[in-house]
Amino acid sequence: MYTKISARYVLGSDGKQHTLIEDGDVVFRGDLIVFVGRNYSGPVDEERDYGQSLIMPGLIDLDALADIDHLILDSWASPDVAAGHLWSEDYFANRRRDVFTRAERGKVRQFALAQLALHGITTYMPIASEIHSSWAESLDELVDMTETSRRIGLRGYLGPAYRSGVHVTTADGTRSVRFNESEGLAGLHDAEKFLDYADSLADPLVTGVLLPCRIETLSEHLMRETARIARERDVIIRLHCLQSPLEDGLLQQSAGREVLELLESTGLFGTRLLIPHAVVVNGKDPSAPAPGGPLDLLARHNVSIVHCPLTSFRYQKQLVSFDRFRAAGVNLCLGTDSFPPDLVRGMDVGTHLARMVEGRPDAGKLADYFAAATCGGAQALGRADLGRLAPGMQADITVASLGHFGDGVVEDPLRTLVLNGTARQVTDTFVAGRPVVVGGSLPGVDLNALRAEGQRLFDRMRAAYSERDHRLREPDQLFPPAYQQAPVPSPAAAR
Repeated sequence: MYTKISARYVLGSDGKQHTLIEDGDVVFRGDLIVFVGRNYSGPVDEERDYGQSLIMPGLIDLDALADIDHLILDSWASPDVAAGHLWSEDYFANRRRDVFTRAERGKVRQFALAQLALHGITTYMPIASEIHSSWAESLDELVDMTETSRRIGLRGYLGPAYRSGVHVTTADGTRSVRFNESEGLAGLHDAEKFLDYADSLADPLVTGVLLPCRIETLSEHLMRETARIARERDVIIRLHCLQSPLEDGLLQQSAGREVLELLESTGLFGTRLLIPHAVVVNGKDPSAPAPGGPLDLLARHNVSIVHCPLTSFRYQKQLVSFDRFRAAGVNLCLGTDSFPPDLVRGMDVGTHLARMVEGRPDAGKLADYFAAATCGGAQALGRADLGRLAPGMQADITVASLGHFGDGVVEDPLRTLVLNGTARQVTDTFVAGRPVVVGGSLPGVDLNALRAEGQRLFDRMRAAYSERDHRLREPDQLFPPAYQQAPVPSPAAAR
């Protein structure tokens, strides 16, 4: 079956970079694109004209929010309040529990994946908070998430997160990591079982990967075992690190080495490694790209950096800098990591942060950011058939409307979308040629009911922070509103 889609603007490819086609067509048969250009005259079984829209490659999110609360609650707190967002030592030792049942966690995942799809993401690698679990993610949890992902139709790179340590707030209010190695090894065992499960599905939209948590929450043994399994099974590892000066101090305490030294000594360098953030690397330092410098090491070991501009910005951080990493030969891809899972807003923030870092208006070019959201993600995944609209590529496609009066005039379609809009302008997506988002909705999903359920679970999630706080403060103390709620006037005052 041949499907032809058309729009005022299409971002095709000349084999080296994206190219703009006006009044263009994209034709796919099954899961493969067969034509990108103008005036297609071949066979057509189904045709859709999206009018004043931009047809572009499907967006690839490699630190994709799979939760409902991250950064809504914790990006603006004072140091005293922020300490209450972690586990207390007492909670770690005596009271940790799962806030949600398995079914409720499944509903959280459905809420998150629906958000990803509606924001134009076609390929994702999930990230969710473990703070609401008794330790980390379970095998059953990821099996349920996989089935939800398959029903929606997204392309997922999946695995349960695991760790051997957890950040805690001590009785005196300082931050530390407490370890339980048996939990870490059990989590790694579940992660390896998930790889077998993903293989057994033989579903091209499901790929198993290894997703250990933050590097300072892993024992050295767990790092080595993760690297061994990744090499033996040729699977991707994504490891959060190079994201905080705190890491090196904690790792010196637990392993006697810093981040880059541990990546080398444990064998994680040399695997198919993705690192989100990397905001502690100063690419403007002349020593960074020099032999043995951090940029040189990352490039030489073919590490992909998952840049999450919107999240970094909200945490008062930035990549230093997008252009310096690219110039050093480091592959850059993009992630959302927080709500909203909007890579369009992420590209907008990222380009402006890059200009501020470099001090010139032509830094952080939008074309380079969009390439990171598409081709860079495909390169990180080892998928030469993703990230571009061209014959022979997978029919992973995102369509964004530019037809609303609020969009303003169109100067350049991509620049207009990124500067004037958001990913909520996505109307349609296809993954492997299958419609996923249709007319701004998810067929078969009651979004109103899902939103109501998400709100109910979010309220419970928010309330559960109190029992973990080292001072057992109420939610309104841990998450004070922007403005206090006005008192309800009494009937007498109303008269």
